[in-house]
Parts: sequence; C-alpha cells; structure tokens
Amino acid sequence: MRFAYDEAANAVYVFLAEKPYAYGRDLDSERRIDYAADDTPVGVKLTCVRSGVNMVSLPAATEIAQILRQIEVRVYA
Repeated sequence: MRFAYDEAANAVYVFLAEKPYAYGRDLDSERRIDYAADDTPVGVKLTCVRSGVNMVSLPAATEIAQILRQIEVRVYA
C-alpha cells in the first residue's frame, strides 16, 4: 500500500487498489473514499491530518492507521 503525504497541505492520500477512479464519496469534510466502477475502494483522501484522523468507516483502517503513525499522525476511533 502506498501513500502521498503533503505536509504543506496537511493532507494524505492512501492508494488502496490499482483500478481506475470512477466516483468518490465524502464521509465528512476531512475524509473521502474514492471507488472504482465495481465499487472497490481505490483510495482514501484525508485532510487536516495534524489534528488527528477518525478511522471509523475507513476501508483498510488498520493499514491506514499504520501509515499515519509512521508520519506521526494521531489516529482515533
């Protein structure tokens, strides 16, 4: 699983699958899940990460939490 961290933008994008983007759904103003046409989650966009990230309802939450801890972002449920 790979990710991109933009410290200046205070955002992280986690790539979950190598499929084309079809649509996205916002969980709230700081979390968005992108999907392929077959409804497979292909990525997760997280903003305002310095204040911590709510892991509830995120696909691959355990793996994403590990990534966030690597860049010293607090995670919570």
